Amino acid sequence: MSEKSSPAISCNPYVFIVGCPRSGTTLLERIVNAHPEIAVIHESHWITRFFKKGIGVTRDGIVTPDMVSALCNHHRFNLLYTSQEFIEKLVAGPEPITYSQFVSRIFDQFGSHRGKQYVGDKTTGGYLRNLDILHSLWPSARFVHLIRDGRSNCLSMINWPKSQKAAARFEIWKEDQIATVALWWKWHIECGKKSGANVAPEKYYELRYESLVDDPEQQCQNLCQFLDLPYDNAMLRFNEGRETADASQSANRAWRSPTKGLRNWRTEMSGRDLEMFEAIAGDMLEELGYDLEYPTISPGVATQAKYFQDWWDNKRVSA
Repeated sequence: MSEKSSPAISCNPYVFIVGCPRSGTTLLERIVNAHPEIAVIHESHWITRFFKKGIGVTRDGIVTPDMVSALCNHHRFNLLYTSQEFIEKLVAGPEPITYSQFVSRIFDQFGSHRGKQYVGDKTTGGYLRNLDILHSLWPSARFVHLIRDGRSNCLSMINWPKSQKAAARFEIWKEDQIATVALWWKWHIECGKKSGANVAPEKYYELRYESLVDDPEQQCQNLCQFLDLPYDNAMLRFNEGRETADASQSANRAWRSPTKGLRNWRTEMSGRDLEMFEAIAGDMLEELGYDLEYPTISPGVATQAKYFQDWWDNKRVSA
């Protein structure tokens, strides 16, 4: 593995791809990663967590020797394509290194391994909820917020084997999965939009999953313009040599190209479930431009929705 020294001033992290879990961010990651000039780390997870909890970093943002064991023992460390020796050299350098510099050097190293100058990261959930921290650490970084219709997101979440790591970790999941996902989805969108409003327009970009699926070429062109990179149709060929024809596999596992109709909430959600979701998150759906099936909520569902909303407001864990 090449371990070239990084430039004094790094352009990385260049972009963070964020979104509510189950919004299609893995698809977008693969599309961007296929561009010849940019590589994307798959879900590092640790960047905001280490900074918020002071793991290997002081309150002043200086990396400490504890960072070596913390990062090298992290379950996502192998995805960085670096070594413990490289991390040790960064931490034990002649001058103190800030957390932002430390992460930038790791991203530069990842790019060197991939033969690309620009490096991004795709991590959902936690990074979207802490976008303000990422922006404060790297003011020049770009953010692509992928948004999917919450009703489709809901169907994907309740059928996801790993839902216990996401929406299903809340107590009210046992009472009503639909209400829980509605609250979960709306929370993520609100966090992203609120933080995104504090980022310069040229650094924050909202992309709709539905638009990406309907017209991937145009959306890739628009995305490249935002990223200040030349468009390359290699992005549309991200799955060449990887796609499988096994119908039993999910679109992600089968490496399928953007596919319409993977989730059809109009036919797959019951009337009650659809009304419950819209009772809780209908205002956000409307704000995003999605049509509602239930512009008027029945009294019974409205009462139930208020119960779940009150629980969420009073007992939900912090971001």
